[in-house]
Amino acid sequence: MNELVIYLLLASSFAEFGSANRVYVHPFNLFALDNATCEVLTPATEQELEVMKAPLLSAQDKAEADLRNPADSDGLGGNSTERLAYLVNLQNHLGLRMYNSLRGSQRDSNTLFSPMDAYETLVTLYLGASKKTAVFYRDLLGIVSPSEGEGCVYLFDGHKVLLTLQEVTSLMDSSQDKLKTLAWSFISQDAEISKDFVRGTRDFSDASFTRSVDFSKPEEAKEMANSFVHKTSDGNIKQLFQNLSSATNFLFASSLHFKGSWATFKPESMAKQDFKVDEQNTLSIPMMTHTGKYEYLDDTDKKCTVVKLPLANQAYMLLLLPHEGVDAQDIELKQDDIDTWNKHLKEGYLELSLPKISGTALTDLKSVLTHMRVDNYLFGSDDKYRRLSNKEKFTVDQVYNAVVFEISEEQLQDSPKTEEETAPRKLTVNKPFLFAIFEGNSDAIVLMGKIRNPVE
Repeated sequence: MNELVIYLLLASSFAEFGSANRVYVHPFNLFALDNATCEVLTPATEQELEVMKAPLLSAQDKAEADLRNPADSDGLGGNSTERLAYLVNLQNHLGLRMYNSLRGSQRDSNTLFSPMDAYETLVTLYLGASKKTAVFYRDLLGIVSPSEGEGCVYLFDGHKVLLTLQEVTSLMDSSQDKLKTLAWSFISQDAEISKDFVRGTRDFSDASFTRSVDFSKPEEAKEMANSFVHKTSDGNIKQLFQNLSSATNFLFASSLHFKGSWATFKPESMAKQDFKVDEQNTLSIPMMTHTGKYEYLDDTDKKCTVVKLPLANQAYMLLLLPHEGVDAQDIELKQDDIDTWNKHLKEGYLELSLPKISGTALTDLKSVLTHMRVDNYLFGSDDKYRRLSNKEKFTVDQVYNAVVFEISEEQLQDSPKTEEETAPRKLTVNKPFLFAIFEGNSDAIVLMGKIRNPVE
């Protein structure tokens, strides 16, 4: 579904809401820049940039971070419910498009991706883009003005977007499920970085790190940057950046670490069972088993069984097990499917067996956008990032998202015992499957993936 269709659907839904309750406000105006005026897209209209010199990265770096201040979101004012609902829809739609593109290049491996982290990264890069490039970001993100004349556009306030999306993180952090985000910016030592961009990295992360790097020695710079990320990510992220050169200007990375716990799934037994990776390979791995009531359904169109697994407090997982003869790789996920599943799930009695689910993954965001055929509009030289640095012909060279994901089988409290007159339906997750984790109040997709090999 393209951005225009998404925009029209969302505008329609908000129009119905507004007509019944209050004067309608177009969703774009919830994020418009204060005193917004038409922007004419010429280099001469770029405002003078406030810049700073980043500390030089060294082997002895003390790893001091710029911490997010939760009080920054206090000035957003009313309409928080409308703002968040609008952004979550846009984030989910774009995230699903990006995931479906990513899985195409990862047919024989696990896929792990965070729509939330990717969306926030793109909004942050929007803050550094020249006005013409910012329009491409704006359209990709779906935050589109209702009307604008030829050669005249309206831009949104990226900080309002990032601070609004932080409400999802706040909802997660109020539960036993924990969400931690980090961001790293490495800029060439002969350049200065925009203060507004640095503020954006703080808006969307719990902690951000901004350093200047001597890229004239590319191998040394690579080792130093990767070592710094490894150290500041508690050892979770290794060998992130590759193939640097003396012409490198800017590296950006972010990570999302989700540490969840089951709300009702308490494994009653752990035993080894066969897991069929593909037609040629079968593994014997530990499986958790629990018998109890679950919401689930069989989708004959998508040819999969969907089970809803509650996590601590409001978060939940949708687990998709393909039907016999169907490859998980061939199931394309769409928001309409997720909405339908959530509406039609029915409670039933299951004996559910599944592997432990955890993993770490890196996503080259530029590669994903290239596959989606939008990379040429967003990256490169030709002054595309005049609001990120004051250096001429400044390039954004590498952009990575990392996901660290784990769910504990030690739940908060014992599951209530249930007695059923009929035998439970046995459902064993013994072949490649899909899953997505949602924040339950907003239905924002925090992360999603395909598990082809549980021990990979």
